[in-house]
Amino acid sequence: MGLGENIRLDTPLDMAGWTVKTSADVESNFTSVERLQHFKNVQQEASKEAKITAWPSKGKVVFENVQLRYRPHLPLVLRGVSFSISPGQRVGLVGRTGSGKSTLMPLGREGQDTVLHLGLKSEIRVSPSVKFAGQSGVTMVQSDGLSLEDDLYMRLKDLKRQMEFLDIQEEYIKDEMKNLKREMIRAQEEIKRVQSVPLVIGQFSEMIDQSHGIVSSTAGSNYFVRILSTLNRELLKPNCSVALHRHSHAVVDILPPEADSTVQSMAMSEKPDVTYADIGGMDIQKQEIKEAVELPLTHKELYAQIGIDPPSGVLLYGPPGTGKTMLAKAVANMTTATFIRMVGSEFVQKYLGEGPRMVRDVFRLARENAPSIVFIDEIDAIGTKRFDSQTGADREVQRILLELLNQMDGFDQDTTVKVIMATNRHDTLDPALLRPGRLDRKIEFPLPDRRQKRLIFQTITSKMNLSEEVDLEDYVSRPEKISCADIAAICQEAGMQAVRHNRYVILPKDFEAGWKDHAKKKDRDFDFYGF
Repeated sequence: MGLGENIRLDTPLDMAGWTVKTSADVESNFTSVERLQHFKNVQQEASKEAKITAWPSKGKVVFENVQLRYRPHLPLVLRGVSFSISPGQRVGLVGRTGSGKSTLMPLGREGQDTVLHLGLKSEIRVSPSVKFAGQSGVTMVQSDGLSLEDDLYMRLKDLKRQMEFLDIQEEYIKDEMKNLKREMIRAQEEIKRVQSVPLVIGQFSEMIDQSHGIVSSTAGSNYFVRILSTLNRELLKPNCSVALHRHSHAVVDILPPEADSTVQSMAMSEKPDVTYADIGGMDIQKQEIKEAVELPLTHKELYAQIGIDPPSGVLLYGPPGTGKTMLAKAVANMTTATFIRMVGSEFVQKYLGEGPRMVRDVFRLARENAPSIVFIDEIDAIGTKRFDSQTGADREVQRILLELLNQMDGFDQDTTVKVIMATNRHDTLDPALLRPGRLDRKIEFPLPDRRQKRLIFQTITSKMNLSEEVDLEDYVSRPEKISCADIAAICQEAGMQAVRHNRYVILPKDFEAGWKDHAKKKDRDFDFYGF
């Protein structure tokens, strides 16, 4: 078949490895009459549906409407296909996908070269030196309506896109490998840290030489230990926190000089919502605490002009419920200073040395956040008079007191740190704590008199819905000794009586019920609340 020639295709082809030239050759291969008759029927159907189109100008053969009709014996039969190809010629098989191009597999006889196998999915395949029908040097090309050059170009573009995509994937995989390696290293370090021996927290006491020192553990024992050679010796100061090896107790690290976490939590992040207006009466106490605490922090230049030092500490003493803690909250609200609140019993710890260390941490925190106010409530828990103690617990409490005295009036005294202490039993406090220079001003909070009662009642009931029949002056003039907390409890109970009876107004009988519950005559008076 040459270019420009008409083509007649009438030979059936198969994929079993041989070419059929006539119908008689096909019929001779059947062993049963039923299969032979079925084959003849299939031949007729295939010849009716097949439509052959020749393009003489381009030398192409087009397969149209060719379907797979016969399967029992031959894998595929194409009826009406027959052509001859001269050596050195090229033939293009063009058609839609599935029309039969890939099934055209002419096989050579024995002694001839391997015949071209056109692949699946309509891909272009070229076979060199193919022998067909006893002739050699034939090249066959399969295409889905594209020329050889166009199909190769499209294939090249697809391969380039695949190469670019593979390059991007390669870069992504490399980055992921780097990230995974870093994660693996971090995980290995974390595993080593978890599996390592835990360290013991101790206090550094004294440096013996460059390689040895004395430390004390949290259990109270002192050890002569080695010091790691990589540690900075200038940071090893007495009473600094260090990390000790669990078995050898060698100093392996120096902890940062930060306040203890329990002390850090005592620093109030928000100011109390109590003001001087919320405290009824106590005009003298308010004036004294303003002069001792508030003015030195807000108007320090006034004391400098006069040439005097402001008071460094204030002691608030009196019976329970007289407003000592409430007045300290009002001071914290009126100033911008850091307010640190502690209770005396919190300094008493389980292990020896922990209490004095906590006192140092409290004042260190106050100096770091100066100006600041340190309020220690119930100071009588650690500030009692010293005596010849026989137990270790009593000696530990006395050591806490000594550290407190040193921090209040020692070589490291700071005028920007004010100390307010409150107690109900000032008569039990150590004289060294009460002396001027440490607690310069002592403010007494006695039980309120008639005028103070009136002011306290007016302050507490200012936000309450009282009936016009309620006469507060009647309760003010009564002779019972009641504290500020008792007056607040009486008003609170009167309000609860109204709520209990589903009323929105507080009646006089509600106050009478509250008075009976909270203002009964005390069995005895505590004379030790006053000097």
